[in-house]
Amino acid sequence: MKVAGFSFIRNAIQFDYPIVEAITSVLPLCDEFVIAVGDSDDDTLGLIKAIPSDKIRIIRSTWDDNAKAGGRVLALETDKALAAISPDADWAFYIQGDEVLHEQYIPVVKEAMQQYLTDKNVDGLLFKYLHFYGSYSYIGDSRRWYRREIRVIRNTGNVVSYKDAQGFRTKDNRKLKVKLIDAYIYHYGWVKPPETQKKRLRNANHFWNSSETIAQANAGVDTFEYSHIDSLAHFTGTHPAVMQARVDRLNWPFTFDTSQKRYSPRVRFLTFIEKLIGWRIGEYRNYKL
Repeated sequence: MKVAGFSFIRNAIQFDYPIVEAITSVLPLCDEFVIAVGDSDDDTLGLIKAIPSDKIRIIRSTWDDNAKAGGRVLALETDKALAAISPDADWAFYIQGDEVLHEQYIPVVKEAMQQYLTDKNVDGLLFKYLHFYGSYSYIGDSRRWYRREIRVIRNTGNVVSYKDAQGFRTKDNRKLKVKLIDAYIYHYGWVKPPETQKKRLRNANHFWNSSETIAQANAGVDTFEYSHIDSLAHFTGTHPAVMQARVDRLNWPFTFDTSQKRYSPRVRFLTFIEKLIGWRIGEYRNYKL
């Protein structure tokens, strides 16, 4: 069984993406890792080159500024990396620049890859998610956070990144048939110094919003206010070992009263149903179980 990892990145230092941790977290599962490094305003290329592994293969990329609408350029960059993996790889593991796989799940993922290796009815593996917010001590627990996403796909050459690169579909726009596994992706995109988070969001606005909306977002304070969130829960587990240095150097204060739930009546009812029977009504599912 051969496994290839793949991802893309740009301006990782400027926007404090844990891309090194992301890549190194999945390297134990991978025979190779392809990373598309976009033209950056910092030394992102040097950052990737400094990772001590001969498994990593870098491809240089220039982002298409005409494909920013709806975040489409993110999918295009994902597809560049996917297209560059070895054709004889059986599985392709996708990890984004703010996602990390905990080492405790490496055996789970490997076992699932082996279990479904010859089952052509399985196009990929579906992971559960933990979304950290504000600091490394809190996770999002409301309906606004997606619960699952595809991160391992069968390397058929017929799969492409979908919309803004959150998931995948076939080239003829069919949802992938997947198996849900008991492994979590740790998403750290919402844990950054407040001033860095503000800069990241200003940059991200260019991919989804009009110039007027961007101007409004750029106005006002220069730091992001983490307290404007509907609901959080305390995180009681451990972080991936590759993230520990980042966790240790967290240098901004953030506390949240986890008993408060800023829900509308509708969301409060839907949340009650979900907690009661485990069904998230109206959940977006870009896959087939």
